[in-house]
Amino acid sequence: MLRDQDEPLGKVLARISNGIAKNQSKAKKSKKNRGQEQPDEAAEPTVVKLFYDGEEVPETVLNAEAWQDGSVLQVGDVKYSVKRNAPTFTTAELPVSLLAGFPVCPKLEVEFGNVQDCEFTWFRENCPHTRSEAPGKASDQDSGWTQVGCERVYIPSNQDISFRLKLSCTPKDGSRGGLAKELVSVGAVEAGPGVCLFDNRHAFTAKVTDWPTVRVVSYNILADIYAQTDLSKTVLYPYCAPYALQLDYRQNLIKKELAGYNCDIICLQEVDKGVYVDSLTPALDAFGLNGVFKVKEKQHEGLATFYRRSKFRLLSSHDIMLSEALSSDPMHAELLEKVSANGALKNKILQRSTSLQVTFLEDLNKPSRKVCVANTHLYWHPKGGNVRLVQMGVALKHLSHVISEVAPGAPLVFCGDFNSTPNAGVFQLLSEAVVPPQHADWSSSGPEESCSMELLSDIPPLLSACGLPAYTNYVRGFQGCLDYIFIQPDCMQVEQVIPLPSLEEVTTYEALPSVAHPSDHIALVCDLRWNP
Repeated sequence: MLRDQDEPLGKVLARISNGIAKNQSKAKKSKKNRGQEQPDEAAEPTVVKLFYDGEEVPETVLNAEAWQDGSVLQVGDVKYSVKRNAPTFTTAELPVSLLAGFPVCPKLEVEFGNVQDCEFTWFRENCPHTRSEAPGKASDQDSGWTQVGCERVYIPSNQDISFRLKLSCTPKDGSRGGLAKELVSVGAVEAGPGVCLFDNRHAFTAKVTDWPTVRVVSYNILADIYAQTDLSKTVLYPYCAPYALQLDYRQNLIKKELAGYNCDIICLQEVDKGVYVDSLTPALDAFGLNGVFKVKEKQHEGLATFYRRSKFRLLSSHDIMLSEALSSDPMHAELLEKVSANGALKNKILQRSTSLQVTFLEDLNKPSRKVCVANTHLYWHPKGGNVRLVQMGVALKHLSHVISEVAPGAPLVFCGDFNSTPNAGVFQLLSEAVVPPQHADWSSSGPEESCSMELLSDIPPLLSACGLPAYTNYVRGFQGCLDYIFIQPDCMQVEQVIPLPSLEEVTTYEALPSVAHPSDHIALVCDLRWNP
């Protein structure tokens, strides 16, 4: 009975019948060996059928649907009552860090059930928590608990500060329920940072957009592997309080910021693999979004794209590592040949693990409409303009190819941290579809790695949906626009750009990141509308 849920019922029934036949055959051999063998008779195969409400269940029905409570399995003349396994939590965890005013999203995985069907009850401890008590367990003298919420996500208030939280959750599958599980927070709720950089922006995104408007976010959330280095703490972000660079603290801010944008499509860069699995996926799932992840080769961080499941269905993914595609895919042979004219530049490009995440989504309101969502984080070095140009050349050719193969005519939404200012060759390639050989970026890393060529885009000129902000990255040594959401203007139009924080807001704590903002980048947020 241990079978795949997406397997046809007929295979299971045939397996049961064959198993009986084998056992009968073994029994006959045993009798023969003892001299009790009767004349050979062709054994009739045992009839195995499944019934529900008196009707036979067709063998083409998948296991997930076929085996219902109350079904009857008939094996020969014997009938067995079918009882499905009760819904059970295989994973149930609370976040370690709890801040007042910030959503608490439990990490939950259910077997034989559905997270959306589960029941939740939140409690606050009646007496303040002391650090001497064992983490995650109620004290010996349990002071009791007061119910404070009954939704999947709980947002602690200032009244919860210094108190632990408890979640009682019951796994369910429709009306069927399993054993409830109780989770107690490791520590108490702590005070939040007060006003965050994104709070004023949430005033523009209080509700999910109505069809056919789509809200899109692009955001480099600063990977923990980069935030926790000595270089980050002493050189890059010395102005940032050390606790504000801690992952648990920053995750609280990131989850609240993303949830408050009420987006339909989110493209994230510098996403730690553990953060995607343990933090972002459970949090954004609770707010109605599914996600896909592309890890950067040789790294522990990568790209994540989330989409609102009430509006979109995932069709397919076509992710690539740009250097690997350049060196092995015949469609890039001409570009590879030109780059090979300079061995030093070629080696530098092929050593990069930069990836392109490509996700095709289907509009559930209009299934004939598809959209291609691309997400990337180009090479970071200030003198790497030539590397980024080649990377973008590979990305655009790949996108043109997969769009024509998978969904011809589908509009492209291209998000990312391009590490390129508006005067860079990458921006010109995207916005004008051509970069001339005399562009300064071809020799950005010096004459020894210079490689001049005319680079053409296979995709018509794109539009920067959020315009050209003065800065999307703001640190002590640099302020500039590096992040973009590009669209095809003949397919989509910009309905609203969510204003970026003012210079006064950004510099409240000198620069980014800070206690009020989790990254050195600022999220781009805009509302797009399909053209008729």
